[in-house]
Amino acid sequence: MANMSNVLGLIFANMHELTVTDLTKNRAMASIPFGARYRLIDFPLSNMVNSGVNNVGVVTKSNYQSLLDHIGSGDEWDLSRKTGGLHFLPPYSNNFGSTGGLYRGRLEALAGVIGFIKNAHADYVLLTDCDCVANIDYKKVVDYHEAQGADITVVYGKTLLTPEQTKTRTILKVNEADEVVDVLIRPEMAGEFNASMNIFVMSKEFLVKIVNESASRNLYSFEINVLQHRLDEFKVVGYCFDGYYSQIDGIQAYYQANMDLMNKDVRKALFNFTDPIYTKVRDEAPAKYGLEASAKNSLIADGCIIEGTVENSVLFRGVKVGKGAVVKNCILMQNTEVGDKCELNYVLADKNVKVGNYRSLCGTVDYPVFINKDSIV
Repeated sequence: MANMSNVLGLIFANMHELTVTDLTKNRAMASIPFGARYRLIDFPLSNMVNSGVNNVGVVTKSNYQSLLDHIGSGDEWDLSRKTGGLHFLPPYSNNFGSTGGLYRGRLEALAGVIGFIKNAHADYVLLTDCDCVANIDYKKVVDYHEAQGADITVVYGKTLLTPEQTKTRTILKVNEADEVVDVLIRPEMAGEFNASMNIFVMSKEFLVKIVNESASRNLYSFEINVLQHRLDEFKVVGYCFDGYYSQIDGIQAYYQANMDLMNKDVRKALFNFTDPIYTKVRDEAPAKYGLEASAKNSLIADGCIIEGTVENSVLFRGVKVGKGAVVKNCILMQNTEVGDKCELNYVLADKNVKVGNYRSLCGTVDYPVFINKDSIV
């Protein structure tokens, strides 16, 4: 059994941002709001804490002001401590060619924080991105990695994908011995596949070695230059995660992941008492409902004021719904205000949006109407 205090956790805050550019104009992927009160980083960070990983580095790239505000010293995750704890790792001034010091891929990001990795008192390193919403026991993954004697363990999920979805995924072919025998990077195919969840386990010694080798050859993509091109050199095994997870690889996927929370089974899979998902605590008054208000099958955060009708929607903190307004199948982020007599259906509004009186906005389940942050409609 692995000693999880000997595991270093690294969370990449900015990977996959190009898949949801509307949501990452002003923030890192890690700080995208989710599920009425959470941020995407809450899931990998809470999973690490619940699994016993107490030395965590957050590797950033750009737009990380809101992320800094959210995670602070890591106190909410019990990571504000003298030894180990939470470490914020902004991009260092390494000269990565023409990119002006900003890394192009995972290997260059790791090269920028290689000193932190070397100095960590750890035998293993657990790498994860912030694009997966899931509640995972990482201890089982590390135990599996040890038992298999693998060089690299990749966590994957079996899922049905369309050609549009596979264009953002890494697809694995796994044999009966759980060894990865083929890796496809962003193919256009349809069907059930073993899709990588962008969670990897390696020994610290192995990781430092491949990062240094890759840096000397100007290689920057872990998936292409290590997983795919050097598959024959290393023992790469797959760990199948069979619980609920949702991969955020587009606005439609983000919308659907939030809507999945209306399902009691999904909420039970993500949020439970034994392995809770922690987030920054904000002291707000409870949601307030007017005399003519109606709310059905919705997640409504504290600080909301509802005077109209809300159905099948996710409302973040401080949202206001005016009198006679009807909000259905919507995701309204923090401090959004909906005027009187409005009709909103399949609308995704970023923070601080103001919708005037008597407005009507309607999208579809596949193409929700998106409203930028601080917009006035």
